[in-house]
Amino acid sequence: MAKKRNRSKVVKELDGVFSIFIRKRHANLDGFTSCVTCGKVAHWTKLQNGHFMSRGKYATRWNEKNCNVQCSGCNMFKQGEQFKHSLYIDETYGEGTADELLRLSNTTVKFSTPELLEMIEHYKD
Repeated sequence: MAKKRNRSKVVKELDGVFSIFIRKRHANLDGFTSCVTCGKVAHWTKLQNGHFMSRGKYATRWNEKNCNVQCSGCNMFKQGEQFKHSLYIDETYGEGTADELLRLSNTTVKFSTPELLEMIEHYKD
């Protein structure tokens, strides 16, 4: 019988795999990409996965539209530059997407451990 995986460790692993996916998603062949809120260009390993709606909101924590590349200055020191981030989201995914993410973030979602493991495999590929 397979050993049951600790849920908190699975969430942490998914966070890591998803963060890499987000940061590499728009990187060029040399691995460089830019912060969506200030435009700073750096290698994807030097940037962060910025959440428009807080990662504490599980309904949007691993939502690809909610998460985009940000520098540490914008993501941490400027609290994610939420207004600028919302402008980027609406420009990229269509008008009203930021409002849709806000509504979605306030819903209750409980992912099962098997669902989280499935997401890990998806974002590893």
